[in-house]
Amino acid sequence: MYFYMPTKIYCESNCVRNHAKDLSTLGKKALIVTGRRSSKENGSLADIQDTLSKEGISYEIFDRIEENPSIETVMEARDFGNESGADFVIGIGGGSPLDAAKAISLMMKQIDKTEDYLYEKGSDDAYPVVSVPTTCGTGSEATPYAILTIHRKRTKSSISHRIFPVLALCDPNYLKNLPPSVLASTSIDALGHFMESYINNNATFYSKMLCKEGMHLWSSVKDVLLGKPACDADYESLLNASTLAGMAITHTGTSLPHGLSYYPTYETGVPHGKAVGSFLPAYLRAAKNYQSEILSLLNFPDTDAFTSYVNQVLGSVMISDDLKKAAVNGMLSNQGKLANCPFPVDEDVMWGMFE
Repeated sequence: MYFYMPTKIYCESNCVRNHAKDLSTLGKKALIVTGRRSSKENGSLADIQDTLSKEGISYEIFDRIEENPSIETVMEARDFGNESGADFVIGIGGGSPLDAAKAISLMMKQIDKTEDYLYEKGSDDAYPVVSVPTTCGTGSEATPYAILTIHRKRTKSSISHRIFPVLALCDPNYLKNLPPSVLASTSIDALGHFMESYINNNATFYSKMLCKEGMHLWSSVKDVLLGKPACDADYESLLNASTLAGMAITHTGTSLPHGLSYYPTYETGVPHGKAVGSFLPAYLRAAKNYQSEILSLLNFPDTDAFTSYVNQVLGSVMISDDLKKAAVNGMLSNQGKLANCPFPVDEDVMWGMFE
C-alpha cells in the first residue's frame, strides 16, 4: 500500500489572501503563468498580485499560455522567467496554465537543458510551484503531471518528470465566472479521473477511498451541470471533487478514455473534458465487474441513464473514421494506458469505445 501527497492544499473563500504567509516563504520573485483572459476576469490574478505586493514579493507575468500548452510555449516562458530572475512559479487557471507552470519551473531550474529534457529521464529538481485552479476538472493542483502538446507527434503527453506543487490555493469563488460549457466539460474531466482511477490495475484501498468519497461528492451536485442554479456550497463541492480526483490519479494514472481523448482534442479542437467524457459510457460498459458499484456511487440506475446524462451535459462529439482508426492503432501500442486497464483490451474492445 502506498500513498504520497506532498502538496499543501487549502480550499476556501478568499484562499489566496488568507494564506499570504505561505506564499511569502517560497522565494523573492514570482513568475506568474496564466492565460490571456480568464484569470483577469475572475479576480484570481488580482488576488495574487495584491497578495504578493503586500508581502513585498516582486513578480512578472507570462500570460500567453494557450489551451493544451505546447513545448514551444513552455520554453518561451522558461527563458522569460530566467531573464526576469524569478525563483518560483505560480500557475493560475485551468489545467493548461497549472500543467505548464510545472514544466516551466523544471526547465527554469535545468537551465542548460533543451526541450528534449522534458521527455527524458533525469532530475525532477524544479523551482517551487504554486497552483491556483480556476476550473474544476484537471486536479492538476494535486498531481505531479504536466500534459503538453507535442506538435511533431500530433498528440499530447505528460512530461517524464514528477513536479508536485508545493502549495495549492483553491477558491470556489473563481468558478462562478465560468461559462456553463466550461464548467460542464471540466467537471466531466474530474469524473473521468474518478472512473479511470477506480477501474484501474493500480487502484489501492487509499486511491479507492478518494474515488468513493469523490464520486459521492460529485454526484451530489451533478444537476448543476444540467443547468440547476448553483450555490456557494455547490461550487465548493465541485472544486473539492476535482482535487480529490487529482489525488486519485496521482496514485493510479489514467486509462483508455484519457488516452483516446488526445486524438480528437489535438486534431479537431474538442475540449479535453468533453473528449474524455465521450468515452466514459463505453468504458463503463466494457468494465462489467465495476458497473454496479460505479453506478451506485454516482446515483444512476443503469448504464443507459448514465449515458443519457453524459450526452445531455456534453452534446455529441463527431470523430471521423480515419481519426478513429488512428486512435485505435495508437492506443493499441500505448502500453502505459493498456497496462492500467483491468480488463483485456483488443481491437474489438478499442473500436467499441466509439459506440
